Amino acid sequence: MFENIARALERGQQKKLLTLCQQALDEGCGPSDILSRGMIVGMNRLGEAFSANRTFVPEMLMAARCMSAATELLKTLMVGEGTEPVGRVCLGTVKGDMHDIGKNLVKIMMEGSGIEVFDLGVDTSAEQFVSTAVENHCGVIACSSLLTTTMEEMREVVKLVHERGLQDQIKVMVGGAPISQSFCDKIGADYYAEDAGAAAREAVAILKAQKAS
Repeated sequence: MFENIARALERGQQKKLLTLCQQALDEGCGPSDILSRGMIVGMNRLGEAFSANRTFVPEMLMAARCMSAATELLKTLMVGEGTEPVGRVCLGTVKGDMHDIGKNLVKIMMEGSGIEVFDLGVDTSAEQFVSTAVENHCGVIACSSLLTTTMEEMREVVKLVHERGLQDQIKVMVGGAPISQSFCDKIGADYYAEDAGAAAREAVAILKAQKAS
């Protein structure tokens, strides 16, 4: 059953996915199991395929719509079940950059991995990133940039986190077309993600480690 749910999600078969989720609920499966053993498995596989260029943006967006519809079905039941998210991430495109396709893919993958995402949209200042992360107890700030002219704004985010003494509680992840591991190291960010799938996997690992410490 869970494998069928994962496959329906990967293939963007929304009607089939909703039918399978309802069937699983009727058979006594818990909503958190449907999410973690079915839908998240499918999203993780899709993310790995995306990282390897075996699947592309249209398929990701179709899966995202499926994920959203199925999550709505499960959400009320999960609240009653007391299911907690893996953790919280503050996400946005840096100041001066109006591109959001990459950021939106990261959001899809993170939410599909059980993370609660606070999406600040585009043109986000360092102050907005840090204050939102603090107010909402986010363990990760994820910054995206598509332009070489705006990527230096990531340095300002890292700088502000350190100025406020938050570097132990909040980790800064950077990504986007012009970003590299060497740039991440240069500005003192904690993690570099080369694509949306990697960003989600890295964020899950960070948040789980924070919970365990």
